[in-house]
Amino acid sequence: MSIHPSTTTNTAHSYERMSCLDQPEVFQDPLLEEPPSTAAPAAVRRRYAVLESKAQEACHGCPLLTDCLYRAVVEHNVSGIAGGTTERQRTEIRKRLRWSVQAEDFDTLAGVTGRHRQVDHDEVVRLRHANPHESLETLAQRLGCSLSTVKRHLRRARTEPRRPKKAPSVPTVSAVLAAYAAVINRLRAAA
Repeated sequence: MSIHPSTTTNTAHSYERMSCLDQPEVFQDPLLEEPPSTAAPAAVRRRYAVLESKAQEACHGCPLLTDCLYRAVVEHNVSGIAGGTTERQRTEIRKRLRWSVQAEDFDTLAGVTGRHRQVDHDEVVRLRHANPHESLETLAQRLGCSLSTVKRHLRRARTEPRRPKKAPSVPTVSAVLAAYAAVINRLRAAA
């Protein structure tokens, strides 16, 4: 099946319903989150294949397919079926695009960190800007580091000129769709 760029990633779709919402028993099945290994029993592998087929079929009939695929490839590192693709297929698409997506760091976002880990300079500065009302002691506790470490990073941020990081250009919807087609066609030719 082909995907047509009928939606864009910045459009609100309140009138369109995602197909995955109508089949939670398929899309929320734990088996889709972690595909079975080749050593798994044949019955489990067959069940996975059925779930994957149902999910991909639902995706290909979804009015939000292009938007979902784009976000799953470019913005979020999700597991399971998204945008009609498996996690492995999305990884291959990203390789073709020379794009990477970091897994969400929920602990840092929540302000929970473990002891004895290296504190990133940008993380200290970001947390300070996000929480200007908090004391430096509180920030140090949230980061799991000493007060002197927080002070050192904030002093460095004030004294060193900020060097802008060159961000890679974000893949376009067209580029994602072309990479998708190449990956899917290669898999079909191999089958």
